Amino acid sequence: MSQTETFSNWENLVKKQLKTEDIYTILKKDNLEGIDIKPFYNDVKNPLVNLPKVEESTHLVANYHESLEEDVFAFLLYENVENLSEKSLFINNKALAEHVSPEDDNQYFSLIDVFDENDAIIDDQLVKELLAKNFERNICVDISLHQNAGASIVQQLGIALAKTKELVEVYGAEILNKLVFRLAVGGNYFFEIAKIRAFKLVFNELSKEYDLNEIPYIFAETSLRNKSVSDSENNLIRSTLELAAAMIGGSDAVFSTNYQIDNNTENSEEISFKQQIVLAYESIINVFDDASNGSYYIEDITQQIAEKSWQFFLEIEDLGGYLEVLKKGILQKKIYDHAVEEQKWVEEGKIKLIGVNLYPKLEVKKSVEELYDGKEIKAVRWAEMFE
Repeated sequence: MSQTETFSNWENLVKKQLKTEDIYTILKKDNLEGIDIKPFYNDVKNPLVNLPKVEESTHLVANYHESLEEDVFAFLLYENVENLSEKSLFINNKALAEHVSPEDDNQYFSLIDVFDENDAIIDDQLVKELLAKNFERNICVDISLHQNAGASIVQQLGIALAKTKELVEVYGAEILNKLVFRLAVGGNYFFEIAKIRAFKLVFNELSKEYDLNEIPYIFAETSLRNKSVSDSENNLIRSTLELAAAMIGGSDAVFSTNYQIDNNTENSEEISFKQQIVLAYESIINVFDDASNGSYYIEDITQQIAEKSWQFFLEIEDLGGYLEVLKKGILQKKIYDHAVEEQKWVEEGKIKLIGVNLYPKLEVKKSVEELYDGKEIKAVRWAEMFE
């Protein structure tokens, strides 16, 4: 049977099940990214090569606790811990990043963003101090804030490229393999898998502009944007899916933010980390370079996201670069516009949050205007409208 005949058979089956000839109108699914989604796929025009990652297997990162020292390989540190051996340590405190003395048998990664988003500057002294340290990856490009503030996937990746370009212009192309990209992974499962894959494509393309062939080191954490104060069990399920998307997409390290908003406990910290353990050791999805390669749907949206992200990056560059669009308030307004539109989708139920706007226990208490500020990039959870 030919591919054309197979496609026709699928089409006819869908028409029969939906009892209409107009299946494409019914099956059309809108999204805020401007991605063209087909009701079903039977091929991909330009199959992608396997997209590698830096680490052989995805690091499962836990907040440091002495009880975990023996069993956990990667820790998020806010303060110095003595006598750790053969660990990957992700430094999440500026003072610690500046003053820690790396020990030879550990790997060190900085998660401190060197960009001051409010003043639209790069902290040059911090960059130089970090570059002088014997870290595996010295400089963090943080776009988790932008995701949690309501930036679109396309905006997030375009911003990551624009921030990278600013660093290269000041410190040279050799900085590219010293970067950690800190991404927040949201609840749009397949889109988030495609986001990570698309970033590998566009970052590699940017590196080729400097006669290099680099792939990005990606630290992915679960989003705060779609979490609610009530129904923390729903948050736990959401973040499990986000971790799965991060691993399948090919992140080098993953971290689960606490699923209990404003109520962290030792038990919730333990459960948050165990999410990663179960996914890694029972589903074994942390060891593949590119687990979703060959999926027609993911391949298609990966390439669309990559193309749109590159265009957004070029748009930022045409306006003077990342710092310049921050100074002029242009980027803040673009993120604000998308965040507000997304929040309206939540309010109207187009984006569904169980227990918040679907089977709700709460009513709308704050307006969109109260939640967002067009002059500031700040994290806003969707559920804050109802809390």
